[in-house]
Amino acid sequence: MNEDVAASVRELLPALAERAARVDETGAISEKTLTELVGTGIFRLLQPISHGGLETDPMSFYDVVRAVASACGSTGWVTSVLGLGPWHVALFDEHAQHDVWSDNPDTLICSSYAPVGRFVPVAGGYEVTGHWRFASGCAHASWALLGGTIMAENGQPVDIVTGLVPRADYRIAKVWDAAGLRGAGSDDLHVDRLFVPDHRTLPFYDVALRRSPGQQAHPGALYRMPYGAMFNYTHTTPMVGMAQGCLDVFLARMRDRDQLNSGSGGITADQLTAAARASAEIDAAILQMSRSLRDLYDCARGQQEAPIELRLRARRDQALGAERALNSIDQVFAVTGGMVLRRRNPIERTWRDAHIAGFHASNEAGTALTSYGRGMFGLSVDDMLI
Repeated sequence: MNEDVAASVRELLPALAERAARVDETGAISEKTLTELVGTGIFRLLQPISHGGLETDPMSFYDVVRAVASACGSTGWVTSVLGLGPWHVALFDEHAQHDVWSDNPDTLICSSYAPVGRFVPVAGGYEVTGHWRFASGCAHASWALLGGTIMAENGQPVDIVTGLVPRADYRIAKVWDAAGLRGAGSDDLHVDRLFVPDHRTLPFYDVALRRSPGQQAHPGALYRMPYGAMFNYTHTTPMVGMAQGCLDVFLARMRDRDQLNSGSGGITADQLTAAARASAEIDAAILQMSRSLRDLYDCARGQQEAPIELRLRARRDQALGAERALNSIDQVFAVTGGMVLRRRNPIERTWRDAHIAGFHASNEAGTALTSYGRGMFGLSVDDMLI
């Protein structure tokens, strides 16, 4: 079944690439594209079988995300973020999962995890107020995962929590207008004194320690994966896909130009070495990220707690994967020549998309490398994304 999803996604790639300029120009991914992606089953890959999903391994999901991003950066980013939603919802109480999927197994879920919302305890749940930013793909979603802090009566924070809120209960403010990832639709969400029942809330530390209620209903390896790894890979994998797409376009254009020049030295030495370096950066990112993710999944399958050394390595490999993707794209950009300056040029667009994606906290290599270095020296590590 996973192979069917991958094959269906591959069939869509030419159309996604053709629409990429329009996505960049209008700042929106079309409903047609989302409908076609839903039809491939890509958003069910991390969804529980008991709720109509495919419950596959995370490697299969991130492989197809990388493919989508190679055709269109914005579409790849939104696919990755919305595709992670079902994995997180599967960790909630079964009642919450029923709320989301009972009427439509293809329901899309957006997210904004920064704990900026105020969750005030009331009878049966919480009164929630907040303003969340960067909810990528929210225009296409019917539910939102919103981060917040539980506040005691004295106004002091007690715990960090995620609330699950239906589309009718939050307002979207269309504010996203960035230099790249223009179709990501990372708009703001607003909630004012909304009642959220207990079963639609999930403490962050229950997820981090892999003791969430959903794991009782879904004991499979997928739902024992560390939250940090799943969250981080969701924001780096599209960048690696963008780098591959950028290199593919560059190679195709240079081959065409060389043929027009009858093979008389149309490709320079700098362009040859840049292509080689770009491909090596992509390979290194994929190989290291895949190894760490696979090792984490092996621990989950064996019902073993992933050791801190492995989780730190996964964080290191993921953050450096983002850096390598940018290095790859920069190599190509630097030797493309004047054609990169033209509007609607895929290389220029990908350069913008990837550099905007690089600003996400997951993709900041310094923090990840500091944590890894502390682990190497046996020092304590305080990183919520490990």
